[in-house]
Amino acid sequence: MCNLTDPIYTDAEKAREHLEKIRWPNGPICPHCGVENAATALQGKAHRPGLYKCKECRQQFSVTVGTVFEKSKIPLNKWIMASQLMASSKKGYSAHQLHRTIGVTYKTAWFMMHRLREAMKPQKLEKMGSGGGIVEADETYIGTDKEKATAQRQAMGRKPRGGHGHKNAVFTLVERDGRVQSFHISGSMFDGVKKALQDQVSLDAALMTDEHKMYSVIGKSFAYHGVVNHSKKEYVRGIDYTNTVENFFSVFKRGMRGVYQHCGSQHLQRYLTEFDFRYNNRSANGIEDSERAELLLKGAEGRRLTYRCPNQEA
Repeated sequence: MCNLTDPIYTDAEKAREHLEKIRWPNGPICPHCGVENAATALQGKAHRPGLYKCKECRQQFSVTVGTVFEKSKIPLNKWIMASQLMASSKKGYSAHQLHRTIGVTYKTAWFMMHRLREAMKPQKLEKMGSGGGIVEADETYIGTDKEKATAQRQAMGRKPRGGHGHKNAVFTLVERDGRVQSFHISGSMFDGVKKALQDQVSLDAALMTDEHKMYSVIGKSFAYHGVVNHSKKEYVRGIDYTNTVENFFSVFKRGMRGVYQHCGSQHLQRYLTEFDFRYNNRSANGIEDSERAELLLKGAEGRRLTYRCPNQEA
C-alpha cells in the first residue's frame, strides 16, 4: 500500500532524505571517487540542504548526482510521486495524467517518464532458463490500424503494405515463474528473434513457442523445443504452452492502447522496458507498490538521459 499523504510526496526536503536512505543506507557515497562515509555535509546559507563535500577527492555532490534526477529543476518530491505512480499502475500512467496530477507541463511530464523508464532498465543477468528451466517465446505486432496506414501510404503515392508490414514487431521471452524480457524488432524478424534467443536464453533451457516456421529452425539449438499449434486451436499439451507470454502481451496491449494510445517506433523499446519492469517486480513475486517504487529509485543510479543526447533515444 502507498500513503499519498506521506511528506515525501509534498516536501522536497523529505523527498531528498527518502532518496538518501534508499541510495545510501550506510552513509553517503561519493559518486566521483566511490569512497563511502568520507563526506562532510556543507552547512550555512551559501549551501543548499543535502550538499556534501568528499574528504578524499574534495568534490561536492548531492544524492541526485549520477542519477536520472541530476540537474533537474523539478522538485524531488514530484519525482518521487511520479516514480510511485508509474511503479504502481499495472497498465501504465500517461504523461497527460501525470502533468495534471503533479502540476508540471505536458512536455516536462513526458520527459520525466522517459527518464524513469531509463531507470527501469534491468541490470545484466544470467541467461534465462539456465539449469533446464522453461522459457516461453512469442511475437506480436502493435501500431497504427491498417486502414489508416493504407490511406496514408496511398496519399503519398505508395502501395499499401500487406500483413503486419504497417506495425511494429515485438518479441518477448518469459521464464516460467521468473522474469520477462521484451525486444522491439526493427529489422528482419528472423534475425532479431535469433539474436535475442542466443543472447538471452541458455542452451539447456526448454523453449516453448507456437507453430511459426522460424521457431522450427531456431528451436533446434535448445535442449527441448515444445510447440503448440494455434492454427488448429491447440493451446496446451502437457508443459507445452505459451499462455504466460500471451498474458503478458494482453496487459501490454491494453496499456498501450488504453493508456498511452500513441507511441513512436523510436520510443517503443522504452515502453517495453516499463512493462517488463512491473512484471518482473510484480505482487506474485512478493513485491508490492512501495517496494517496486523503491526499486525504481535504486535503478536511477548510474543512469543519465538528457533531452537531446546523440547516443540515446530521448
